[in-house]
Amino acid sequence: MPGPSPRGLRPSLALEFPQSLGMFDKYEDAQRAVDYLSDHHFAVQNCMIVGTELRQVERVTGRLTYGRAAGAGAASGAWMGLFVGLLLSLFSSGSNAFAAILTGVLIGLMFGIAFGLASYAATGGRRDFTSVSQVVATRYEVLVEHKLLAEAQQLLAQMPGRPQQPL
Repeated sequence: MPGPSPRGLRPSLALEFPQSLGMFDKYEDAQRAVDYLSDHHFAVQNCMIVGTELRQVERVTGRLTYGRAAGAGAASGAWMGLFVGLLLSLFSSGSNAFAAILTGVLIGLMFGIAFGLASYAATGGRRDFTSVSQVVATRYEVLVEHKLLAEAQQLLAQMPGRPQQPL
């Protein structure tokens, strides 16, 4: 029976005693190494690719103004209003169904604008831009169960065009 998962990983993501098989600068290279092991009938269910040296990258996409905040709020409010209106239209008949949808969209639009403007005003000008962010790994480590490390190393040493793996 396996022990507790290391560092809080779900049991399906944890290995009991993982050892480093190699470090790779690109995910594709780490994936190619595991694929090579798989092609040579290695028990790849005992492998794990771990992204290391994590960075958060934030790409600034534009300037945020009251107009943009109102527009974004209007769009999200209209979608929510459409959803509520469609639910209400299920209990309406004929032209009342269309009126329920239209009313839901209009009320959602108004609330969306109000909340968009209020949330933008609450920032006090500290965040006058829009952005998207993502956490990315700069290196990838292939780990393997300790009992299979030697076998994996032997197979990987025979891999043609194997990228350098400084440890």
